[in-house]
Amino acid sequence: MTLAPRFLVNFWAGFRVARFARRQKAGGHDPRAQRAVFAHLLGPLAKTEVGRAAGITREMTYEQFRLRVPPRTHADFQPAVARMLAGEENVLWPGRCRLFVETAGTTGEAARRLPVTGEMLAQYRAGLRQALFFYAARAGHSGVFLGRHLQVGESTALTAHGDSFIGNLDGLTALSLSAWVEANLHSPPADLAQLPAGAEKSAALGQWARGRDVTLVGGTPAAALALAHAARAAASTGKMRVAHLQTLWPNLECFLHTGAPLGLFAEELRASLGPTVGFHEIYAAAEGYFAAQELSSAHGLRLLADAGVFFEFLPLAEFQNEALARLGGRCLPLPNVQTGTDYVLLVTTPAGLTRCVVGDIVRFVAVDPYRLQVVGRTALQLNSFGERVGERELTETVLEVCQRNGWQAVNFHVAPLLTRTALGATRGAHEWWIELRPGTVKTPTAASLGPELDAALARRNSDYAAKRQSRGLDEPGVRLVIPGVFEQWARGHHALASASKMPRCRSDRLIADQLAALARFHSASQSPFVPPGNPPPAAGTRTPFGK
Repeated sequence: MTLAPRFLVNFWAGFRVARFARRQKAGGHDPRAQRAVFAHLLGPLAKTEVGRAAGITREMTYEQFRLRVPPRTHADFQPAVARMLAGEENVLWPGRCRLFVETAGTTGEAARRLPVTGEMLAQYRAGLRQALFFYAARAGHSGVFLGRHLQVGESTALTAHGDSFIGNLDGLTALSLSAWVEANLHSPPADLAQLPAGAEKSAALGQWARGRDVTLVGGTPAAALALAHAARAAASTGKMRVAHLQTLWPNLECFLHTGAPLGLFAEELRASLGPTVGFHEIYAAAEGYFAAQELSSAHGLRLLADAGVFFEFLPLAEFQNEALARLGGRCLPLPNVQTGTDYVLLVTTPAGLTRCVVGDIVRFVAVDPYRLQVVGRTALQLNSFGERVGERELTETVLEVCQRNGWQAVNFHVAPLLTRTALGATRGAHEWWIELRPGTVKTPTAASLGPELDAALARRNSDYAAKRQSRGLDEPGVRLVIPGVFEQWARGHHALASASKMPRCRSDRLIADQLAALARFHSASQSPFVPPGNPPPAAGTRTPFGK
């Protein structure tokens, strides 16, 4: 139970949710909000060293900003961030910054440090609040605010760096919460929240939450599953087994999932959390809280246009990382985007990041209001042969094929593979590495999976279909690995150790070859895929990408 009287919380939350919903439904809200955010950010940015060097002034128009200020990557900001960590003031944002957040590092690159100012903490707080208001408006009541919100995931502990502190998004979000939210909603306590992610933390959280009134569980799909297993195990005695978390927490109504789409976890999560738990998605990153679910998941995520971040969108077809500084004039503001087009997301934030390429690819499914889907990441495109396949399409393909056959995928990864024919011709194909949950009625085989994955992906992606039809790509190969291979890979790559953040594809063979090294005891993994009808390549003719 909350510390404040329940009737008062219910009344006040209901009033604020209704007011928020009315404002969001007003015509032209999102473009108006973005113009206000842009104008608000110009003043502070114009007072900084980096802002002045870029020619930013308080009075400049968006068109001047678009043509004058170059887009940048995380790496481009690192020299300025290092100076801020060393104590310099007015570098990216006015004043001294003592808090820094590390990016998740899910693309395989090293995590980057980004500044978190007081204004950035306010953006985190506003984004999370709006996400919860969207949920309450969709649910039609404010019950989610009457119990504890159990956040699970990485350690919230901060690391000292001189007189500054560095943490992950979970840790910095916890710092952004208001005193009322900390006292009445947020949990667990700091001593448990600061434990490193793992079985010990999940067990401790499960024990702590017994007997408490939990209305919301938040975190990545993998972290929520770990909590569910631990809490159910702690509450089960003898032959009495706890079926799902709603048995322990009858008022549990919402799973706020972050970090990755539900994807492969959806079926198991629904069984583990409870039959009436609503799933609510939020799109958040170290650079800010960007979007949240407003309606059903099929309608995409509503852009948080008034939470403090200014958004721009570069058509994916024009994106060139090596020529990024010259592409500023090709970026579009929110009113100019169209549905069905893939865009690279750029943000300008109240921490001093200007036109920063987040690394995500988004696609708008509606523009009145603005709702989008995250379809992939720029560093994790599968595009070695011009097929332009994204992570979302691959995940949906696996889910479709598995659902049709009664299989359940635990994890997967897709990579390019080159083989040479006996005549010396080079052929390209996709190689799928898949781990399926054992115990299915219909036995899966690589030979049966390949054609089904091929056909399902072609229906989703016209570029892939064209490449297959023109013989620019051969039929895909499938490597079915025994249970534990992906988990073993994750343990050896701590920055990528969350199964829900596993890179689903790359345009090189970095991860595929690492998986091959782990699965060498499985004979089917020791030689490259050979397209049907072609003789096997001579020894040593495999030509992995990226080497």
